[in-house]
Amino acid sequence: MDIKQIQELIKFVSRSGVNEVAIEQENFKITIKTNQAPTVVHATVPQAPLIQAAAPVATAPTAPVATPAVPAAEDTSNYITVKSPMIGTFYRSAGPDKPMFVNVGDEIGTGKVVCIIEAMKLFNEIESEVSGRIVKILVDNASPVEYDQPLFLVEPI
Repeated sequence: MDIKQIQELIKFVSRSGVNEVAIEQENFKITIKTNQAPTVVHATVPQAPLIQAAAPVATAPTAPVATPAVPAAEDTSNYITVKSPMIGTFYRSAGPDKPMFVNVGDEIGTGKVVCIIEAMKLFNEIESEVSGRIVKILVDNASPVEYDQPLFLVEPI
């Protein structure tokens, strides 16, 4: 899928009134979200040069399901969250045989490369905008990430 097809898809989504569209191909995945009323469409597009739109899918309301008690979540209010600046694939190192950019417990400073996000065959080094110590890595290596998705928790120093 080239940039022109993506732009056309974005225009289609904004005109159609659909809230979210996700397309997945062999080596490519894209999700486009809008701030419109929540209607979700998931379409799997075969590898072809044309984009085919799917009609919105209506879902029936379901009865509420009782959930078991969940243990109290860890207090993360004193941590800074490093978020993804783009959609792509998250990598913790520059290659399979290369060392990780950061690990839990590492101290980082502003401008230190903490990961790579691949978007459309471009590898973007993501630099830290904060100084501190890595407390938790929130994404698995080689996993897809969304825009503004939390990647790391950092304890300020």
